[in-house]
Amino acid sequence: MAHALPAPRIRPLGWALIVFRLLLMILMLVLCAPLHLLWKLVGAGRWWPRVFLAAIGMIAGLHIRIEGQPRRGALLLANHVSWLDIPALAHATGSAFVAHDGLTAFPVLKWLCEMNETVFIARHSRTSIADQVEQVRLAMDSRGSLTLFPEGTTSDGTGLLPFKSSLLSALVPLPAGVAVQPVLLAYEDAARIAWVGEEHGLDNFKRILARLRPIRLTMVFLEPLSGEALTDRKTISATARSEIASAMAR
Repeated sequence: MAHALPAPRIRPLGWALIVFRLLLMILMLVLCAPLHLLWKLVGAGRWWPRVFLAAIGMIAGLHIRIEGQPRRGALLLANHVSWLDIPALAHATGSAFVAHDGLTAFPVLKWLCEMNETVFIARHSRTSIADQVEQVRLAMDSRGSLTLFPEGTTSDGTGLLPFKSSLLSALVPLPAGVAVQPVLLAYEDAARIAWVGEEHGLDNFKRILARLRPIRLTMVFLEPLSGEALTDRKTISATARSEIASAMAR
């Protein structure tokens, strides 16, 4: 039976940074949540969740460099390294996300996800694959950009896990106006950022917030898939993984 890793040893300065950054995050939530509700009343979209998530990344020390051009209304297929991937992609693209429904067990986290119109998927329920595919297809029509992490979990940032292709059935046939764009998330200090193994989520969160050094992330938006790469879900999955792996090697 696997055991959780021991909590990180945090020095007094680290604890001061955690408290300071948490207070800033709470302040941003207090400012953005009411404005988001007002925006929704007039049908003005998800502007404030994007502002909130971008601010969370900045407060955590995230410094982003973007290569390539994010396509509007695309389904983004990205490698997954950290919870910081979400504020980074939201900042760059305004994307909504496909996430594991385990997050719904935490009321505050569920509420935050719902603000950004997260699509919750029961990844381990093979009996509901058809329903999940339909959820993703509907989300592409209603949410603009949507991000899917095909690895299904986080990696250590130095390589790629196998891509799961089942949800990519939503792209066959490809909905009108939708591009499928692979994205590489390359952290400069991936080994110290990645949330992997049996590390508890709260421990990872504290470790990131206690960090003095900036977190440098290069986001590489690769060319959207086209032609035979869009033949079926397995081809889409294999091609996207190959493109991201090639960019990672460079």
